[in-house]
Formats: sequence, C-alpha cells, structure tokens
Amino acid sequence: MSDIRVSLLRRDALSAAKEVLYHLDISLGSALQTSGGALASSSAPTPPIEKSTVDLVEEFIYHAPKDRNVQPKRLSCLQELQLLEIMCSYFQEQSRDAVRQLIFSALFGLQGNALDDSRMAMLAKLVSMAIAVGRIPILECTAAWLQRSHAVCCVRVVRVLVDDYCRVVPGSSHTLKQVFNASPTFCCQFITAVTALYDLSSEDLTPPLTLLEMVVDWITEDPRLLLLTFLNTPLPAPSLSRGCLELTPLLGLLRWSVKAPLANQRSRKQALANGHAELDKGAGKWAESEELYSKLHLSVLQVFLMLQVHLTEKSLIGQLSVLQWEQVVGLVEEVGRLGEELNPLHAANHMQLALDRLAQALQVAMATGALLCAREELRPLCSRLPHNNLMQLVMSGPFQPPLYPHLHAPRPTALPALPPHIHTHPHAALSPHSTHPVLQSAHNTHTHSHTHAVISPHTFHPAMGFPYRPIR
Repeated sequence: MSDIRVSLLRRDALSAAKEVLYHLDISLGSALQTSGGALASSSAPTPPIEKSTVDLVEEFIYHAPKDRNVQPKRLSCLQELQLLEIMCSYFQEQSRDAVRQLIFSALFGLQGNALDDSRMAMLAKLVSMAIAVGRIPILECTAAWLQRSHAVCCVRVVRVLVDDYCRVVPGSSHTLKQVFNASPTFCCQFITAVTALYDLSSEDLTPPLTLLEMVVDWITEDPRLLLLTFLNTPLPAPSLSRGCLELTPLLGLLRWSVKAPLANQRSRKQALANGHAELDKGAGKWAESEELYSKLHLSVLQVFLMLQVHLTEKSLIGQLSVLQWEQVVGLVEEVGRLGEELNPLHAANHMQLALDRLAQALQVAMATGALLCAREELRPLCSRLPHNNLMQLVMSGPFQPPLYPHLHAPRPTALPALPPHIHTHPHAALSPHSTHPVLQSAHNTHTHSHTHAVISPHTFHPAMGFPYRPIR
C-alpha cells in the first residue's frame, strides 16, 4: 500500500483521486471474488473496509494530510465537478451490485472522525447529480447508505437535496419527482429521511409545499412505496442501530397529517402579525396544503391496512409493533404542546381536526396490529388532550379483539348461555371465517327463540368493522 501512496503523491489532485477509485475497484472486487461473498440485500451489513484503504480515500479523495511535511492537495470547483462525473460514470458502468456497494461504503461510510462532514458534503453533491442525470445505481447505493447511517447524517444529506430541487431552482422538483419510477427504494428512504427532518415543530421545520406535493403524489400513486424497506428487511428485523431511520416513514407521515392543521394555524397567526397583506398572500398556499395533508392522511390509513396483510402472511401479528409505544407518547405530547402554543379560542376547530385524525390513526393502527397496546394504556395518555368526540369513542370501545393474548385478558360475555338444543347456524358453512361464539349465540337466539338478549355496549363485535373516513 505504501508503494501506491508514493505513486499517488506524484500525481495532481484529480488524477490521484481517479487512481484511488481504480485501485478500489481492483482490490475490493478481487477480495469479494476471492471470498465468494456478496451482499444479499441493501439491509445486509457491508464487510469491513481495511484501514489502509480508508486512509487512501481520506488522503486523496478528501485531502486529509497524513504527513505534516506534505502540502495537502485541493480540488478546484471544476476538478470536483469532474470527479463527481467520474464517480457517476463508474457506478453506472460497474455491473456487480456487491462491488458497487462495497466501494460506495469505502468512499462514504462514516468513520466517526472530522472528515465525516466532507464525506456527507460530497455524497450530497453526488446524489444531486445522480438525480439530475438519472444514475440509478447511485440512488440504490444511497438508499442502502440512508438505511445504515445515523438519522442525523441522513437528514444532512437530504436537506441538500430538498434545497437543490424544492427551493433553489423553481420547477426543478419535476426532475426529482421522476425518480419514483426509476428507484422506488431510494424514494422510500428519502421520504423517511425528510419526515425525520421536518417535524412541524417550527416554520423552518415545516415541509415546503413543493416537497409535500411530490411526496403525496408518490404515495397516492402507489401506497406500497412506504413499505418497501420494511418488506425487503428480514423479519423479525434485527434491532436497528441506535439513532438510525425507522423501517417505514409511517410515523413521520402520521406526524405530518396530525399536526398539519395546528401548524397551518400557527403560520396564519404569524402572518397576521406581519399584516393582512401577508395573510392574504399565504391563503392559497394554506388551502392547497390542507388538501394535500388530507390526501396524505387517507394514504397513511390505507398503508396500515396493507401492513396488516403482510404481518399476517409472516405470522407476525401481535409480535412486531411497527409503531412503538414511545413514539405514540411523543406524538401525543407534541400535539398537546402545539395546541397550547395557539390561542385555544382561535384554534379550537383546528385542534379538533388534529384530534380526529389522531383518533382515526390510533384506531386503525391498533386494529391492524401496527400498534401493540391496549386502550387502557391509551386512555390516561389521551386524557391530557382537549376533549374530542371521536377520540372519546375510540378510547371507550368497542373493545379490542384478543389478537394479542399477552396484552388483553379475556372478558366475560354479557349474553346468556344457549339452550342445549341450539348448535350452529344453518349457513355457518358458507362463512370463510370461523364464527365468533358471542355473535353466533346472539343470532341463533334471535332466529330460534325470537328473543332479544341484552348486549353490553362495550362487547366487541369482530364482524362489525370500525367505520372511519378521512378527515378533511
């Protein structure tokens, strides 16, 4: 390795960087071929990169001097652009995905040192260029990087992309929007990262309207996009590294749809303080965003229903909680704090809309197995929020089915016992599902005895789906 370094020191900065890339291709490709290994999926951990290789990358790609007597070489802006073009071409032409992933990790894998800032800055520029010129392999590698890296680092990279395509150049969002058809995996991780970036806690952390419209269009076209990373990760999933992004963007998107009515009212309040002209200027934007958040809310509920199918197929109902209890607690507290910031008299309707959406989401998440908790746990938590009729209905019943025996103890039925001569309903064989004994008893009693049993108002009826509709 020392001979290679001596050779690189004789070259100019751009030529040395190109040579390092060539060396990585030869050495890592050969090592992977010798070991006979390959990365099974983007979620599989990348093999460790030798320290000597990392040192070469740091010295000749990121220009960290290893010798005090050697003057560090710097790339000019033009040379940096040329290097990014060389990287784009290399990853596009490299046909072996495992080699691409290894070299991408060698170039941009975070090492926990001062050069990580340079790595993230160059990665953001490379991904921005890859989006512009349609380099799909780079987007796929970036999706894996976003899944493995700390959320704070992911947010820094994604912020650059949002600035490039949703803020700086008007109309450039169309280019980013087309990535949906080219790399859905990248789009899924991108959405997860932007929901971690924008939590609606302030005006600066509210997603731009252009970004919101693009995300809603993606999800509306195919809601399954939100589950791509989840479905491509072996389940039960190994515990994620502390601080990494979530397996799905469901929590972040739910936060958007629930907090949006209050965040929009906060924006109106601030605009009013700046004068009526500012208020009139933003009226159209707020109306458009409210419609987009309504569509988003419906899509999130639909994805919860899709998630139930996948959890059932994998026999994970009642075993894997996609929404964690701690996350729900945090969301409820955020809604409460945001409501307190606004004048209750001026934000009453907006708070009710936010609570309606939260209640719907909690009901559907519990019913589909995405949230493993009992209503008895939610009641004291949600009691801190202002009164809401729909939330009150969700918290009071109907009682949850015994999908999770470790969470819900069986409850006694309020119906009387059947007479011994009554066994089954004549049409029971036509039902694709086994008949719940309480419902069967009630129906048979009505059919044959012509008497009406008194049904407890809190008895759960699994055949009666909880009705919900998107709140606009």
